[in-house]
Amino acid sequence: MNVIDIKNLTKYYGKSRGIIDVSFSIDEGEIFGFIGPNGAGKSTTIRILLGLIHQTSGTATVFGKDISDHTIRKEIGYLPSEVFYYENMRVIDLLNYSASFYKKDCSERIKSLAARMDLDLKKKIDDLSFGNKKKVGIVQGLIHSPKLIILDEPTSGLDPLMQQTFFKLIDEESKRGATVLFSSHVLSEVQRMCNRVAIIKEGRLVKLESVAKLNEGQYKKVRLEGNVQDSIASIHGVANFLRDPSGVSFIYYGNIVELIKTISQTDFTNIGIEEPDLEEIFLHYYEKEEQKK
Repeated sequence: MNVIDIKNLTKYYGKSRGIIDVSFSIDEGEIFGFIGPNGAGKSTTIRILLGLIHQTSGTATVFGKDISDHTIRKEIGYLPSEVFYYENMRVIDLLNYSASFYKKDCSERIKSLAARMDLDLKKKIDDLSFGNKKKVGIVQGLIHSPKLIILDEPTSGLDPLMQQTFFKLIDEESKRGATVLFSSHVLSEVQRMCNRVAIIKEGRLVKLESVAKLNEGQYKKVRLEGNVQDSIASIHGVANFLRDPSGVSFIYYGNIVELIKTISQTDFTNIGIEEPDLEEIFLHYYEKEEQKK
């Protein structure tokens, strides 16, 4: 079953672009990555899903229901990229108030999550650092054990150790059966956590693929040392061509045997071929989109 199903979703802010013809679906129990730089359209898509803003055109459903159906919200946990609270409230009061909307006893869940996140429930919100306010947001989004968890840049403000705790927590939620939409511009996080990934640029999807396939496909990171000609950059499938004092490096998509045949006539002294990471593949897609313009 598709927990989220988006078809040709478009949003304009007046004449300004938000997102254009975005389409993807997320399976039940999946951890789905949504990646792109700030301003690409990730938060706009999420806000439409949550009913916080309305699309210009297109459709979206959550749990098979149209996003205009407010009953879906009780099964969604949401962590925005920036969290803002009533500052004169204590953390525990804020979390109890949030829990009251779900009409279930969340007291033990609040204590457990606060302990995991090293969060002092007795402190006032205005006494918290940005990182601790982010912890409040994480606990607030998970207190009701939601079936769908939507995370928008969730680790900003968390120190590295707390990020590891957060990743473990989300992994446990996934194993419990929750579906996760993980929006981030930190590609290593997506590579670690997600099953599939949608790459978005300037409001449009440029790729929808499994992380495993992106990592294990025909992409290769190639390093050539010596007096290497710049003409290699024009070979079909070569992207992210970089030169340094000892040689060149680039991402190659295609048959590596054909590449070796082509470059065998050039003047290089050493070659290295390895698997690229997700960030390098991501940059390859962005460069391809630039070339289309």
